[in-house]
Amino acid sequence: MQFDTVIHDGTVVTTSDTVKADIGITDGRITAIAERLAGGAQRIDAGGRLVLPGGIEAHAHIAQESSSGVMGADGYLSGSISAAFGGNSSFIPFAAQHRGQSIDEVISTYDARAAESVLDYSYHLIISDPTPEVLNDQLPRAFARGITSFKVFMTYDMMNIGDGGMLDILTVARAHGAITMVHAENNDMIKWMNKRLANAGLTAPKYHAISRPELAEEEAINRAISLAKLVDAPLFIVHVSTAGGAAIVQREILAGTRLFAETCPQYLALTRDDLDRPGMEGAKYICSPPLRDTATQDALWRHVQSGTFTSVSSDHAPYRYDDTGKFLNGRDVAYPKISNGMPGIGARLPYLFSEGVVKGRISLQQFVGLSASNAARTFGMTQKGSIAVGLDADIAIWDPETTRKITLADQHDNMDYTPFEGMELTGVPETVLNRGAVIVHKGQLHAQKGQGRFVARAPMDLRGAGHLVKERDVTVNFGAKI
Repeated sequence: MQFDTVIHDGTVVTTSDTVKADIGITDGRITAIAERLAGGAQRIDAGGRLVLPGGIEAHAHIAQESSSGVMGADGYLSGSISAAFGGNSSFIPFAAQHRGQSIDEVISTYDARAAESVLDYSYHLIISDPTPEVLNDQLPRAFARGITSFKVFMTYDMMNIGDGGMLDILTVARAHGAITMVHAENNDMIKWMNKRLANAGLTAPKYHAISRPELAEEEAINRAISLAKLVDAPLFIVHVSTAGGAAIVQREILAGTRLFAETCPQYLALTRDDLDRPGMEGAKYICSPPLRDTATQDALWRHVQSGTFTSVSSDHAPYRYDDTGKFLNGRDVAYPKISNGMPGIGARLPYLFSEGVVKGRISLQQFVGLSASNAARTFGMTQKGSIAVGLDADIAIWDPETTRKITLADQHDNMDYTPFEGMELTGVPETVLNRGAVIVHKGQLHAQKGQGRFVARAPMDLRGAGHLVKERDVTVNFGAKI
């Protein structure tokens, strides 16, 4: 067999196996895996290194305006380059609908923006205006195109669609095998806390940490799951930041609920003390849900270890520490006026590898699942996420021993800071391939602007156990079909 590329003498890792093997690649796909493969127009020596599926970043805000109109610093070119240097070979950023927009308009806008990507990509829609036309016509059309996931909010006045809106949209998602992602925080709890803090004159960045109580997340997670169970729709809880929230997710997964969840490196690595820095430096660490404490970090790591979380995602929200980003509303402002989010797409996997695998918290197989395979399976990227014959040759070759400190320069994004600055990590993604093409190799970019492709994703298979509430079971509800 003739190969375009052979990766040889590496240790191949999937969620189930670790084997010494060579990989043959033809026309962008894996066509052979064997103990020894000869030939190859290009031969990549992976001796002494780990050959893993390329990461799939499933939660990132790229070329996206916030609900208040703030555009993030990274477009699809810089965002995809940063992702690639961080060991990713594809990603699924958000395409945000704002009030009054059609889904067709949103997709057209993001198609134009994404044309610059060096990596393969898809979108999660963000739905803030679920009109009958959106629900009955536009969303099904998006699903048919292969955009089979979307996100809704239970907080932020301009994004919150309410419990009734969630039930309507969950019902549509269930009918089409789409998965609903949810930002779960109780909006009224947060507004009540903000008002009391403002009345007391407590407006510095550090007070953001207490303005969004742990209870606000825990209550909303429980409510979101209850809404999804009523219609037996799959649900994905994004950026879980609390021990109580993670425990609810764990309980419901064990009960058979169609439930998935993630946490993020910032909740494992940083704490609310990072917001209590001199002057306005704490603004760099404002994100929502907010950073918590060390006890919560320990609890979240236990949930990472035990399999509560489907993935560890970055929630990359790149607002620069200047008047285009964090301080769009001015520098001398109360914390609610500071742009909300932090970067991390390039640091996600190096952090998880070093703090997870190297420190013995998770296995290599778990790392593969959390970084790529679980996202591929959950979000319908059927050609990606593992190393197997017939799949896309999306591969990351890791040097598991090199140690380096995180710097802004090695993030390769369009930011002016990284919240992980100075962290010493072990393990470096040395070479990244997307559909067989080398994107990054030994610190150099080899990709061309726009070589990434849109990935149409498959719907979720909803056969098997789910949750049928008694009130909707025709065998016990007097035959009512609702």
